[in-house]
Amino acid sequence: MLRCAGVLFAWGLLLAAGLAAYVYLNLPTGNDWMRFEHKPSVTLLADDGSTIATYGDVYGQTLHLADMPKALPEAVIATEDRRFYSHFGIDPIGLLRALWVDIRTGHMIQGGSTITQQLAKNVFLTPQRTLSRKLQEAVIAVWLEQHYTKDQLLEIYLNRVYLGAGAYGVDAAARRYFGKSARDLDTFQCAVIAGLLRAPSYYSPAHDPGLAAKRARVVLENMVHSDYLTQAQADTAAAESKSLTAVLPNTKAGPRYFADWVQDQLADDNYTGDVTVETTLDPIMQQAAQSIIASTLDKEGPRYHATQGMLLAMSPDGAIRAMVGGKDYATSQFNRVTQAERQPGSSFKLFVYLTALEAGMHPSDTFFDGPISIGNWHVHDYEPGFLGNVTMGEAVAQSLNTVAVEVAQRVGVANVVDTAHRLGITSDLPRNLSIALGTGEVSMLDLTSAYAVMANGGYGVWPYGIVEVKDAQGKVLYRRTGGGPGRLVAPNIVAEMNRLLAGVIAHGTGKAAAIGRPAAGKTGTTSDFRDAWFEGYTPDLVTGVWFGNDDNSPMRRATGGIMPAQAWHAFMMEALKDVPPNPLPGLAAPPPPNPAVASNNPAQGSSGPDVGDAIGNFLSRGLAAIGIGDGPKPDNNRR
Repeated sequence: MLRCAGVLFAWGLLLAAGLAAYVYLNLPTGNDWMRFEHKPSVTLLADDGSTIATYGDVYGQTLHLADMPKALPEAVIATEDRRFYSHFGIDPIGLLRALWVDIRTGHMIQGGSTITQQLAKNVFLTPQRTLSRKLQEAVIAVWLEQHYTKDQLLEIYLNRVYLGAGAYGVDAAARRYFGKSARDLDTFQCAVIAGLLRAPSYYSPAHDPGLAAKRARVVLENMVHSDYLTQAQADTAAAESKSLTAVLPNTKAGPRYFADWVQDQLADDNYTGDVTVETTLDPIMQQAAQSIIASTLDKEGPRYHATQGMLLAMSPDGAIRAMVGGKDYATSQFNRVTQAERQPGSSFKLFVYLTALEAGMHPSDTFFDGPISIGNWHVHDYEPGFLGNVTMGEAVAQSLNTVAVEVAQRVGVANVVDTAHRLGITSDLPRNLSIALGTGEVSMLDLTSAYAVMANGGYGVWPYGIVEVKDAQGKVLYRRTGGGPGRLVAPNIVAEMNRLLAGVIAHGTGKAAAIGRPAAGKTGTTSDFRDAWFEGYTPDLVTGVWFGNDDNSPMRRATGGIMPAQAWHAFMMEALKDVPPNPLPGLAAPPPPNPAVASNNPAQGSSGPDVGDAIGNFLSRGLAAIGIGDGPKPDNNRR
């Protein structure tokens, strides 16, 4: 028995020595731990410098221990490896305890890893829980202890460890969760960072601030037991937990639709390293937009059978200031602002009347609002009855369909389509008279950009969200210069168009949008109430709002003059509250606003149905049936 035991022991030693030799011979040499690859990161900044989103792996600055708050490495040691400064890379007591648990359960549950072993795993190995991997980890840990000092190993670990949300290293985590360098963390924030090591995603402050704070309090108690803090100091630090939610970036309700849109554009430029992108987004406007779309759907959605909404706000030069591509990004990442094409209804009449003005017609010209028949089909307004002789200005304000069709017939459908394309509409449009009632499909990005041409005095707009791109060293890789395609509409035509569209808000279908300052816009409602729009602007901000359903099902008498106009009113009141009023281009002396509709209550001055909005599909099908044009495209929210 002794002989057999001796032989088995000898073979065991040989096998262990062979395994150790194999692992040792395959160890990295020199400073290979410093050479690593990671996915290039993209950090998006709002116009105030705050972080709005990050993509890829994020590495902060490499910090020495002397650069970090003393509490940061102390919190890590107290929680992860209290005997760090006394063991040789492996903690036999902790290892035996972990092995016993693993054997008893039959699974690799506990690792018993020291900080050095964790460093070995993070730098050289995979996270796979196998016996061979654990042996490799142990051998590498001993090797690391022989080649580096304890402080060096701790420093490497703190700069490399994964801490959730794509952040590698304590500096990246501090910037991700607290918006500051790890140099500036207080004791409680150090405890939060240390608490992430056990389960970065589970204890992430972005995931659950309350759970992260609870874990941080455990870390503070560990620091007391390790004599790094007194109980009084720990209690004082724990009192800071109430501020955790206030310092975190709003990652759940953040501008992810906008961030994804910008990220898609960056992907086309093939940046290979880490980049920081300065964008045009205004965080205050963005938060207001998100809140208003969500609250409008919550309060009014059930009443009108509307389940989705979108909002886009841009400065008159095309800089995107807020973008809400849907009610809930977590539920649907489909960006309705940039990806959906919907029928605009009467909001398309901008192009009809702009074409008319450019053809020599005038706002004071008289038209007859009466029955129009094309074959067996009849054009009528939203509400029954006709007004008889009306001016172009009144027809625009009241959104009369008959006059819009008559004007389109006079100027020519092809010219209306050309005007729309000139102002930035990129989609195909039907070449028949139904186009006057908005039966073609457009994106909100295109339509809002077209309205911006009127807000800026007639200059073409290329919507943009990126101002500047820098690499990790601060070198500028891209900076936006120049503008759009130049002047598209003559100043006198812009002035006449602005006067027409100002009438929509002053005394027409868009009265609910009045904000007590010069503003212009147009309501839009499609047949069977499938889409409800309001596109409007001041000289400082252009905003489009839409409500409807993704499956194109009808709403319940929801017109552009109700939900969209009210939401537009609420958003513009908030977005422009610190901006002095300015006249619309070409209207140096605008009519004084009506104070009765300038309050923060969208219900004041709200109009009834969007009088005169399109019955577009009805008319277009009739035209196609008698051979005029090709009819409308199916009104589907294409994905």
